[in-house]
Amino acid sequence: MKNILVFAGSNSSNSINHMLLEFLVKSIASQQVQLIKLTDFALPMYSEDLEREAGFGSNVHALLHEIKSADALIISVNEHNGTVSAYFKNTLDWLSRLDRNFLKDKKILLVSTSRGKRGAASALEYTKGVLPRFGGEVVDSFSLPNFDENFSVSKQRMVNETLYLGMLDVVQNFSHQIEL
Repeated sequence: MKNILVFAGSNSSNSINHMLLEFLVKSIASQQVQLIKLTDFALPMYSEDLEREAGFGSNVHALLHEIKSADALIISVNEHNGTVSAYFKNTLDWLSRLDRNFLKDKKILLVSTSRGKRGAASALEYTKGVLPRFGGEVVDSFSLPNFDENFSVSKQRMVNETLYLGMLDVVQNFSHQIEL
């Protein structure tokens, strides 16, 4: 059994990406899953001056410890104006400055959703390209378009059967890959 750390790159209290993850983790029975919120690890806006003057705070160390303790990661990336949110990018900046290879030997499943028809595809593609720079291996991805049409918030489940089956396939593939 592998330990999977799961989080969304959003700082919204009503994050649809976090809602998607809450649903997704229910389909992972064969692994130990820990769902966290990045907002529990508050980080200031990164700057070289702040790093030089104050160093790395306890929250970036704590988040790095959570990541290092996991065997694999599931990350849901949100999108602002066609790219990853500044919040998620800031988190990556702090982590990569503390440890350039903070994702070393981590297999990663990336997911995304948005209220638009592309399902945060641009943010997903950016993240697929950048995480290997920090040692991570993106083994699969899933994007849920049109969140409001394809996910019932009141029922906390996907309502589009085809997309649901696609997500299950991706999650099963990921579970298989992390066992290798």
